[in-house]
Amino acid sequence: MKLKPKLKFIVSPLALLIIASGCSANKPIITSQTEQIEISLSWWGNDVRNEYTIQAVEEFEKLHPNIKIICNYSEWSGYQARNNVRMVSDTEADVMLINYAWIQQYSPDGNGYYDINKLSEYIDLSNFFDESLKSGTQNGKLNAVPIALNTQSVYINKTIYDEYNLDVPNTWDDLFNSAKTMNGEHYPISMTSKSAWFYITAYAEQKTGKQFIDNEGNINFTSEDLEIMIDFYCKLINEKVMPQVEYFERLNIDDGTYAGSVSWLSDASNYCGNAVKKGFEIVVADYTAIDSSKSGEGWYSKPATMYAISKNTEYPEESAMLLDFLLNSNENAELQKIEKGIPISNSARSYLEENNMLEGLQYDAFLKMQEYEDKIISVSPYFENEDMINSFIESCNAVLYEKSSLSDSAKKLHQNLLSNN
Repeated sequence: MKLKPKLKFIVSPLALLIIASGCSANKPIITSQTEQIEISLSWWGNDVRNEYTIQAVEEFEKLHPNIKIICNYSEWSGYQARNNVRMVSDTEADVMLINYAWIQQYSPDGNGYYDINKLSEYIDLSNFFDESLKSGTQNGKLNAVPIALNTQSVYINKTIYDEYNLDVPNTWDDLFNSAKTMNGEHYPISMTSKSAWFYITAYAEQKTGKQFIDNEGNINFTSEDLEIMIDFYCKLINEKVMPQVEYFERLNIDDGTYAGSVSWLSDASNYCGNAVKKGFEIVVADYTAIDSSKSGEGWYSKPATMYAISKNTEYPEESAMLLDFLLNSNENAELQKIEKGIPISNSARSYLEENNMLEGLQYDAFLKMQEYEDKIISVSPYFENEDMINSFIESCNAVLYEKSSLSDSAKKLHQNLLSNN
């Protein structure tokens, strides 16, 4: 059901003139016209995302001609930097795509974003199960609604592995054995610094049996536990299992230089799509583990991306209508498909199912996540702290380049993690 906003009227200048002059023998005729309002929408993404989001906006404007949408979008790094300025200066968009970690960053008391619960007349929240809405709730206030669930996934170029008569790797040992066989001609796996943070934490959690950080931000690892992480990263680099994260080049996935990659479920097409187009067979591997019984342990899920409404918006009802359209409508589901992940919204996902649109690498990664949903847990909002990730990589490099001992680097890292949290 599409809800129309309350119409807002203004009195025309001609009507005011007639009323003021009293020059008509008849009763004054007051003419009125609908006022067009403007609300802003911001998001980040590549050209594909920009194109279909603009198309969705155009469809929404056709349904609601009295609402004009002002679009603001850019690639991730620029968006992230500008978002910080806008949130601090209260100039953020009325409706905005946000990262999960930003709820804790900008709304620790729940007042940093509009409470969407107050707009349930305009957005159908029954499409979302309670657990998913909990991820966007802060201090009892619904700050954001998740679009899809996300997890780090392992994508393997089976074509390259087949050339070496290697099976798709499922364990850490498999990766090191693959590196020996590939002998520096290809890297068995590759990833960015953030993916490495998730990936190596999974290894350490499997080794120690501890959860690195809890939902309150408490660090459970000792400096000795951090030694395991730093040492493992250095081993991955030294034995040519993966390139250093600073030298990661996404384009090397396209030509098979990287025979595998770790990235978000929602980024499957962005990272591996060109390799598929070039004829490589890309498959989703099990979550890397010490052995098959531990696959999925130490791995985390989180909302892929979320939509929030500005606490400063002058048009909360219209903003909620736009939000409902972007999350629940058939029109947007048709355009977006699974580019942002498999929709949590029941109505959007049902539309994709009915029209056979749930397929491809992202869907395969989603099915893998479902397969291990009993082991994969929700990530702490504190886990993706950029300062912590940077401190970890710096500590690894200090050992890698023999600037510090493993023990000293781990102790320093432990102090940094505690101070950043």
